[in-house]
Amino acid sequence: MVINKVHELKNFSIGLPQKMKVGNDQEIETGICKQTVEEAFLTKDGFRGDGVADIRYHGGPDRAVCVYPYEHYLHWEKEFKNPLPSSTFGENVTVANMLEKDIYIGDIFHLGNAVIQVSQGRIPCSTITKRTNNPSLLKRMVQTGFTGYLCRVLEEGIVRKDSKITLLEPHPKQVSILYGNEIYFHKQKDAEGIKRVLDVQELADEWKELLADRLNKLTPLA
Repeated sequence: MVINKVHELKNFSIGLPQKMKVGNDQEIETGICKQTVEEAFLTKDGFRGDGVADIRYHGGPDRAVCVYPYEHYLHWEKEFKNPLPSSTFGENVTVANMLEKDIYIGDIFHLGNAVIQVSQGRIPCSTITKRTNNPSLLKRMVQTGFTGYLCRVLEEGIVRKDSKITLLEPHPKQVSILYGNEIYFHKQKDAEGIKRVLDVQELADEWKELLADRLNKLTPLA
């Protein structure tokens, strides 16, 4: 876990689903286009005034808050030589010094007046490609594990753009988001790795079901 346990928000954004132009004058409805706000109330289901278009893959109690590390903006801008706007990845909270390698599934943080718990890595979707017009970015996010991560809300409360994120309780199992991403995306037949991730009781239910199914296929009953 990082030594500096109090972090300032680089950006705080919310937004309801809206139409976004893609390709040759086509439109899709998406919640990725969020706007910086002064404050918002965080409920167990997410921020008031925030929303998702596709509830199959976004939103819900285990995915109430989306976090993305600020350092990755600099990384992608350097790699692709193209500036990125705030909240490019549809995250609510952009923060420094909270990389996937340093954040554990189950970690508990104060976020403003609310309390959140890291539940899973973020599964990047094709909407990121459509928004940035960069097909390589999505592939590189998966390759690197620089996906950001999602959190559930343990205590509701107000979050402001000048709020801080403070680590309250690091998870003792120390299974990082980066490790979870490696197992999820790249080591899908690593039974021991899957067991290690599943051993974190605070893992999001959807990940539990998917990884348990993979494990069952790898270790069939005699």
